[in-house]
Amino acid sequence: MTGGPGVGKTTLLDAILRILAAKGTKLLLAAPTGRAAKRMADQTGLEAKTIHRLLETDPKNGGFRRDADNPLDCDFLVLDEASMVDAPLMFSVLKAVPPRAGLLLVGDVDQLPSVGPGQVLADVIASGALPVARLTEVFRQAAESRIVVNAHRINRGEMPEWPKREETSDFYFVEAGDPEKGAAKVVEIVRDRIPRRFGLDPVADVQVLCPMQRGALGARSLNADLQKALNPNMAEKVERFGSSFAPGDKVMQMENDYDREVFNGDLGRILRIDQTEGNLWVDFDGREVEYPFGELDTLVPAYATTIHKSQGSEYPAVVITLATQHYTMLARNLVYTAVTRGKRLVVIVGQRRALAIAVRTQGRKRRWTKLREWLSAT
Repeated sequence: MTGGPGVGKTTLLDAILRILAAKGTKLLLAAPTGRAAKRMADQTGLEAKTIHRLLETDPKNGGFRRDADNPLDCDFLVLDEASMVDAPLMFSVLKAVPPRAGLLLVGDVDQLPSVGPGQVLADVIASGALPVARLTEVFRQAAESRIVVNAHRINRGEMPEWPKREETSDFYFVEAGDPEKGAAKVVEIVRDRIPRRFGLDPVADVQVLCPMQRGALGARSLNADLQKALNPNMAEKVERFGSSFAPGDKVMQMENDYDREVFNGDLGRILRIDQTEGNLWVDFDGREVEYPFGELDTLVPAYATTIHKSQGSEYPAVVITLATQHYTMLARNLVYTAVTRGKRLVVIVGQRRALAIAVRTQGRKRRWTKLREWLSAT
């Protein structure tokens, strides 16, 4: 099941799950990231796990405890945000699904493909080997949102529609011809304008998304600017591996850590730092995780992050930077993915020319895979 924002994927999934639950079907729900799993649980009222937790990661031996010899105990498995799942992880999932069980993949095939190898969802759909439900009609309530309307316009290769002067909207563009001035505008928008006008918390509710790490409008530089502007606890900071960490900072885990059960892309907040013992504690969705200073290379500040890293997450507000200095990364599915991360507010800061380049660029890099070919042959 695939489709863009506002077309009813969640409503349809909820109906399917209610019917199956009424028939006594044993259901399992999973998603690639903790945030996506939590959102899935909130939307359906059923328990949802990350794929790694569902498959029971095995830190000692590597891989997963659930496989063909020890399959999952279910009649039906739903995998949300399936566009994020790469080929090796999908292989592990399929090995663990019992032969009697059904599998439903749910995702938006027009988003960026997985960070890892393959483009599993796109290949499965294009193969024609499996039944596909592609939802296209935007429902009336969703059509009142400029975020939803403009996401579909971008996906069709059309420029977004902007609000008229003084008109209240959930989608804005702020011109910034010069990247340095643009960086200052991002800080002002996140720290002052969004909290004042929309009542959102600048750290918890607003996420800055960038096409790449480098440049004045890249994630690395903006993280330093936003950390300085938003965190009053910088006197207590610790510096390791080229990054500063202080209590209150928003941070992201950059690789899978099976011992701590924290996975690539998970967002947390630093709770406290013990300079004497050399330890730091992070709150990941209500769970405290301890890091010795020597292992902070797996964490980075996350006031700003790349659009790729934001896949599978939703935020009340997103501020997206787009500049011609990001030329090599500018593509339609990149901007579409970024825009669809915002629930209540999307602000694009940068150059209209950069946005135009991205909207008309179908995708710079093709992925060469064999999955579609193999599935088509079956």
